Amino acid sequence: MSERDDPVTIGRRVQQLRAERGLTQRQLAEPAYTPAYISTLEAGRVRPSEEALRHVAGRLGIAYEELVTGRPAHLATDLRLRLTEAQRTLASGEAEQAAEQYAALLAEAEAHELTEVQAVALLGLGECALDTGELDAARGYFEGSEQALADVPLPARVPALRGRAVSHYLAGELRYAVYLLESTLDELNRGGLHDPDALLLLYASVIGPYMDMGAHARAAQAAEFALALAPQSGDPALVARMHRSVARTLLAEGRIAEADASLAKAAELYRTLQIRTELANCHWMRGYVCAQNGELERAEGELRQALDMLSAKRAALYSSQVAVELADVLHRRGKSEEAAALLHDVLSDLSPERGALHSAAAHRLLGIIAEDARDTEAAEEHYVRALSLLERAGAAGDLADLCRLLGDLLRRTGRVEAALDAYRTGLGHRTAPGTTTLGPAPAQPPL
Repeated sequence: MSERDDPVTIGRRVQQLRAERGLTQRQLAEPAYTPAYISTLEAGRVRPSEEALRHVAGRLGIAYEELVTGRPAHLATDLRLRLTEAQRTLASGEAEQAAEQYAALLAEAEAHELTEVQAVALLGLGECALDTGELDAARGYFEGSEQALADVPLPARVPALRGRAVSHYLAGELRYAVYLLESTLDELNRGGLHDPDALLLLYASVIGPYMDMGAHARAAQAAEFALALAPQSGDPALVARMHRSVARTLLAEGRIAEADASLAKAAELYRTLQIRTELANCHWMRGYVCAQNGELERAEGELRQALDMLSAKRAALYSSQVAVELADVLHRRGKSEEAAALLHDVLSDLSPERGALHSAAAHRLLGIIAEDARDTEAAEEHYVRALSLLERAGAAGDLADLCRLLGDLLRRTGRVEAALDAYRTGLGHRTAPGTTTLGPAPAQPPL
């Protein structure tokens, strides 16, 4: 940020500032230099020494840094402080206000050609767009951040790469999200770029897509690597995110007490850091843990708290996910009408391109509620819609379960051949989970 401009640019700047202040070349030069030297400097025919430029800056009444770069003194420091403020705003859940702060910072950074600040501002705008569910916009911001950092080492680009992968994941493009995360992990590990924070961010982020694709073994391995990397990380927010992701693999293995402990660690870190959206996500996952453990009343309380925190901050996609989990708990508690109303609200906010997995989960649960109410036609319609969404996303684990539900429904209504087709489809997704959609596992980090 402190690199000098070329002599011609500096010369023009000196000439402009001297004219604005009504100084002659002699007045600018005295007492240490000659008017002829100032003339050659302004013409860009000499590369002035730092000493000469400090003299000229003093006579012009500006900071040396501003003279040689064209940027106001302390601009870089001021922008960094404002970036920190925008990050705090986003952490508090005020995504729209944070987006305004990041947009203003981006405009200033572009005006002064501060590439590093541009990249951070674009990354922040991407995170804001993820929170508000604007996935196409998020992807564009993350791509812009990557392009701004095209000439820096890969670890510095990892947050933007991860953001792009998450935007694809939330849009239901699981395979591509996994491809982005795995190929980046491969490049880091094979290239000897063993940055603990970059690796930890990637391993924590790939767990969710792995789980949804039914690649549980890979998810467990990613969790194992993440846990091993955590002590080397200097970013407590990143460690908290890792604990939240790892809890998913522990739940899948039936290790409920350990999952709850992992979420408790994450929640404590988020409380300390005052990161509201992530804290809401911890309440959400603890609600899920309670539901898995049959503690439905406590589950409802945790999920309602998560939904209140997220809805108040307009975290659109995340609140939709929580609403589906809450509807499941309400249905299991005998509150099926309230559950169905909640699910219809969720579907009105989503589309196949925006929250495909959440839409599928809502249709699946509406199908179960319709079956319980003996409305087999509505149940089948919801199951088929869910099946279409999950097939498009490649969510193998959920597909297998849905095929079982649809097969059971078809069998009960006397359509045995159609039921067998549904079961066979489900078995196809159950066989060697993940192997049909994933290539070789990424190279391992040196732990």
